[in-house]
Amino acid sequence: MAKLTKKQKIAYAKVDQSKLYSLREAAALVKEITNVNFDASVDIAVRLGVDPRKANQMVRGVVTLPHGTGKDVRVLALVTPDKEEEAKSAGADYVGLDEYLDKIKSGWTDVDVIITMPSVMGKLGPLGRVLGPRGLMPNPKTGTVTMDIAKAVSEVKSGKIDFKVDKAGIVHAAIGKVSFEAEKIEGNAKEILDTLNRMKPAAAKGVYMKSVYLSSTMSPSVPLDVKAL
Repeated sequence: MAKLTKKQKIAYAKVDQSKLYSLREAAALVKEITNVNFDASVDIAVRLGVDPRKANQMVRGVVTLPHGTGKDVRVLALVTPDKEEEAKSAGADYVGLDEYLDKIKSGWTDVDVIITMPSVMGKLGPLGRVLGPRGLMPNPKTGTVTMDIAKAVSEVKSGKIDFKVDKAGIVHAAIGKVSFEAEKIEGNAKEILDTLNRMKPAAAKGVYMKSVYLSSTMSPSVPLDVKAL
């Protein structure tokens, strides 16, 4: 393990790893132990009692964080000409079709979310190798393939995020910034936890939510009391 800096040692000393914190305590503590010189992201990691290799235990969905992500999400709307004005009015950063498909083929992926229409998905298929690994491929399940372009763009801009359990059974999500008030971090965390609880697969047996941690960029993780959640 790399040697800890003086600031890191102070931060780690403030987190009692033998204690399980309430969500409110953890939200406040994450702010206290973050000492980077930029507005760090606040992340949540939830270990679920599911086997993601089985289709009937896959957990994937979307949630709109009540206090937003604190991030200026760059949205590309790949739409036909009749939908361009709708996308622009809703706040999409980039709007078009063939010219952006050509840019993506050339390696351009300088966006956070791509929203498109069902009729355009056929053109995106060949770009799967570029978009897939970056998590940019639009998907009807996350609301990024739709005819209601304005609604999709507005929701993403206002704090809608998608999540998916990874191979280890963990859901990772960025839920805000350390500049947020602790109450807003708590509110965003509660929203995603409530959403995960509602999505518990019927095939999942035993303890569903095994552990939950809050952390920020380069900070120690704060363990939460799952039973209290």
